[in-house]
Amino acid sequence: MPLNEFQQELCSTSRWDFTDLRALFINCTLKPSPSVSNTQGLMDISIAILEANGVKVDQIRAADHDIVPGVYPDMTEHGAPSDAWPALYGRVEAADILVLGTPIWLGEKSSICTRVIERLYGNSSQLNEQGQYAYYGRVGGCLVTGNEDGVKHCAMNVLYSLQHLGYVIPPQADAGWIGEAGPGPSYLDPGSGGPENDFTNRNTTFMTWNLMHAARLLKDAGGFPAHGNQRSLWDAGCRFDFPNPEYR
Repeated sequence: MPLNEFQQELCSTSRWDFTDLRALFINCTLKPSPSVSNTQGLMDISIAILEANGVKVDQIRAADHDIVPGVYPDMTEHGAPSDAWPALYGRVEAADILVLGTPIWLGEKSSICTRVIERLYGNSSQLNEQGQYAYYGRVGGCLVTGNEDGVKHCAMNVLYSLQHLGYVIPPQADAGWIGEAGPGPSYLDPGSGGPENDFTNRNTTFMTWNLMHAARLLKDAGGFPAHGNQRSLWDAGCRFDFPNPEYR
């Protein structure tokens, strides 16, 4: 997806080095490849900005993989005959930035997006090297497309879920496109106006830069500060000045 002149200027005049960052986009369209995905069309703008700044971008179209329902890291250990998630999770672990893209159906994020978040949840109790939950020190955002209302509702749900799992959510970490209310053209349909929409392009640009800035700050700081939030120390008896007399 080509960037407009202002987006190109922002990239060419940037004084920050993002080349050691990695991003993962998970497209939660209901359509398997090679079907055209409107969600992918919007994601491509954000991806182009990241790549123009040297960020290494990985992409997963969830519908192409056998991601089974469940809230455990490996559902084959709980009766599933197969499960693609354990192999995909290595790509989640490698990413400083995670962006979930989803279409809107009946005013909600897609069922596949719900499943991806459930599987992310299944790994969230694992600990990093500092004894924090697995996603500490990483940033998250979301992109939403559709031809019916619900962009903010879907973004609210996705971003709450990501922060609850441990991701840092920077300012304005979502963007979307729906066109006119009611059934109508989708983002990539001829004449939709989606790729040219200034509001969507602005928000997608802000989201992408804010994700890069937040990831840069966290990377340079060595991650999210590890004090008062370490599950390993809490389990060992440390209470981080918790005021309950029982623990004094």
